[in-house]
Amino acid sequence: MSNKTIIIAEIGVNHNGNVVLAKKLIDLAKKSGANYVKFQTFKAQNLVCKNTKAAEYQNRNLEKKDSQYNILKKLELSENDYKSLLKYSRKKKIKFLCSPFDLESLNLLYRLKIFDIKIASGEITHYIFLKKLAKFAKKIFLSTGMSTIEEVSKAINILIKNGMPKKDIVVLHCHTNYPTQLKEVNLLAMKSMEKKFKINVGYSDHTEGEETAIAAVALGAKVIEKHITLNKKMRGPDHKASMEPENFIKYVKAIRKTETLLGSKIKKPTKVELKIKKIVRKSIVAKKLIKKGEIFSHLNIICKRPEGGISSIYWDKVIGKKSKKNFRTDQFITLK
Repeated sequence: MSNKTIIIAEIGVNHNGNVVLAKKLIDLAKKSGANYVKFQTFKAQNLVCKNTKAAEYQNRNLEKKDSQYNILKKLELSENDYKSLLKYSRKKKIKFLCSPFDLESLNLLYRLKIFDIKIASGEITHYIFLKKLAKFAKKIFLSTGMSTIEEVSKAINILIKNGMPKKDIVVLHCHTNYPTQLKEVNLLAMKSMEKKFKINVGYSDHTEGEETAIAAVALGAKVIEKHITLNKKMRGPDHKASMEPENFIKYVKAIRKTETLLGSKIKKPTKVELKIKKIVRKSIVAKKLIKKGEIFSHLNIICKRPEGGISSIYWDKVIGKKSKKNFRTDQFITLK
């Protein structure tokens, strides 16, 4: 992967089942400079039992408690909706990514030739699902919220054994709480997975603010994912834990600035430094008037700016040598 961080603008279900709103969120993602927009693809009847309770964060973000089924049923998009959004994303020249949650939705993505797939944290142990998507996906982002290192290892192995090249898998460290508290982030776990699995890693960010993303990129995250919304006050399970337009634009800029300051791994002077170096590096010069035949010693030579004569590196080679000519004070010393 390149040094540039892949930024995924997670629209998820923040379209509220409305294609017009979804397109406005695509516009925001494009304006911010994100690389991908991401949607959650599901059929509620295939995803959740009708009496399953909503997660605590979902209830916290809604006006009244409801079942997961009822919440999700209102947020489904049709195949035609996806065709429209895919076409719009291509028009806006931003990549399209989906998190499927059931086999029927996975087949839909295959028909639409959507081959960049995000595996949500809840699907990491859904092995039938992993085996099938590994056979056609071209890039997989594997989210690891709620997972043990053993569960992550098993999922990676299943994907690879079923045809997914390791180089096309990115493991996303994640904490499944909305919003995630800073004490829950544990970014070093991302580095542990990178080292253990020798795989590209990233971070799915549910924290508030931009500090965690900056730290993750500094630690080597190749991918950052962030939920976006037009307004945190909108109805829906994820809006309150998402980032509004102005802040998301700042968020992306902060990541790009972090990339710039990280630079390359090569330690060498820049063009600006090479110019300054000529002024601030020292040469060996006469400390006072030196006559031909005198022996160079700490009494008659000294290291001073600028660079241009014999470098101060060679002090020991100059000491004890005989002067072959006269030198005035501050004149560069030569041995010829």
